[in-house]
Amino acid sequence: MSQNRRNQRSETTKDLRDSKLNAQDLPTCSESNSLSRRSFLGQAGASTAVMAAAGAGLPSMLLGERAEARGVVQISDRNQVSTHEDDPTRRAQSFGTRLQAAIAERNVPTPQQISNGDEALHPNFIGNYSQGLPHNSIGEVDPVAYRALLTACETGEPEGFANIPLGGNVKLAGPQGGLAFDLEGTDSAQLTIPPSPTLASAERAGEMVEDYWMALARDVPFSQYGREPITAAAINELSTLSDFRGPKANGQVTAGILFRGFTPGDLVGPYLSQFFLLPVSFGTLSVTQKYHTYPSDTDYLTDFASWLQVQNGQGPFPANTIIPNFTTYTKSGRDLGAWAHVDFVYQAYLFATQWLLGNKVPFNPGNPYLTITNQAGAQTFGAQHILDLLGEVSNRALKAMWYQKWFVHRALRPIAYGGLVHNTIAGVAAYPVHSDVLHSSAAGQIFTKHGSYLLPAAYPEGGPQHPSYAEGHGVIAGACVTALKAFFNESFAISNPMVASDDGQALLPYTGSDAGQITVGGELNKLANNVALGRDMAGVHWRSDAKQALLLGEEVAINILRDQRATYNEPFSGFTFTKFDGTMVTV
Repeated sequence: MSQNRRNQRSETTKDLRDSKLNAQDLPTCSESNSLSRRSFLGQAGASTAVMAAAGAGLPSMLLGERAEARGVVQISDRNQVSTHEDDPTRRAQSFGTRLQAAIAERNVPTPQQISNGDEALHPNFIGNYSQGLPHNSIGEVDPVAYRALLTACETGEPEGFANIPLGGNVKLAGPQGGLAFDLEGTDSAQLTIPPSPTLASAERAGEMVEDYWMALARDVPFSQYGREPITAAAINELSTLSDFRGPKANGQVTAGILFRGFTPGDLVGPYLSQFFLLPVSFGTLSVTQKYHTYPSDTDYLTDFASWLQVQNGQGPFPANTIIPNFTTYTKSGRDLGAWAHVDFVYQAYLFATQWLLGNKVPFNPGNPYLTITNQAGAQTFGAQHILDLLGEVSNRALKAMWYQKWFVHRALRPIAYGGLVHNTIAGVAAYPVHSDVLHSSAAGQIFTKHGSYLLPAAYPEGGPQHPSYAEGHGVIAGACVTALKAFFNESFAISNPMVASDDGQALLPYTGSDAGQITVGGELNKLANNVALGRDMAGVHWRSDAKQALLLGEEVAINILRDQRATYNEPFSGFTFTKFDGTMVTV
């Protein structure tokens, strides 16, 4: 055990002894690194009664109640702090708050984590993620290497992850991050998402057909959807698929619905959120949201050799070419994919926050400082709070998503599925891919343009080396947008909405009949889906990845907000806002 862990364990033991707790009854994550999540949760059951008993002797700090810290201290003539003998101390109150939060967390039911069953159904693991592992000449993973990955995921041992063989020199993207514990919010193993669509399903085929059309339409301006041949054909085919789960109007995909998200506000106004277009200020720096982008009609991995190289993780891969001396407002799927390739972790939501603060958008009506007349929020309920919260929810959301990616689902990415489609149609292998994609017009147009049925990638490396389901960008989007809807008045109307010109060089007034219906909440929801589906447009993810990531991120953020509620001194009855499914919640 490291010295740091010895010190941590010693301090924890002393605090528990001072509080008349039996430290031996309380497992902590300062135990050995080899302690698995499963064994930790199993041992923790014995400590519940001890923690509950300890909590009974401390101030009531159940989640949703606030710490009563007022009147605890007196300042003596010698400027030293003393306490009333019979009053709880600040230290005890802090401990009580943390203890009750831990008890509440321990009492969250642990859900059953259910995968789609492809791993057991297909002994060659063709339905699962294997990018970065060694593959044979037709792109099937080495089963020994895949079983090493399974062993590592099942045991959680660091040595197991170190023993996963790679097919090249590109490292796997942080699988052990999904096993990290956290001290705020609900543990990643106590959150869940539904199974990913199965390899052979019509739903998965429908998602692939959409990804094919997204790739074909990368250079079509959003304003031209349905007005030119590519997106007109996409609208027609997506409307006729047997199991396409994207939004529809009266059972049909339309130009105003194509490639859009599922949340309130997604179908209102132009395709792109106002928060991607409007200028933003960072102190004395003014930012016009014109970005670098990639050249049109430039796609990757459309030949089998380069596709297989990516499956094996045989880098380094070249960087995308950037159009020199040129910036543009985001106007197309290619621009959005370029943005979503190199953005930093909560960039879109930081920009949105700065716009909301800079334009003095009202806070959520639940903010206590709206009724406090002689004070303003700062570290709590003010600008510092929400700006800090973006980082807090982002990394915790990623931990929750990494648990789902690596330790539950291990779903293959669309680019890998494209290899199955290609091999099946070419007669190289007979994979159980649904006929909706094999006989699709989209696949035929891909072949006509590129000479293969591989999904054209927007990036030379295809995508990151972690499983597809669900989406990292999407879970951050879900968490950050939820936090922003909690802090700001989501019904506030955004006046004078804009759209990018088709050449991306100007912003033009949006003149649609629904211009007056564009609100902060709707545009935040749209921002989340723009980011998530922007990764789909690049060929990196599926529609189900985007949707379930947003919902998981929302849940992560709500749980963090609930934990934080117990720490406030201000009178606070909760934030009320609209969830992604359209229902209201008070946190």
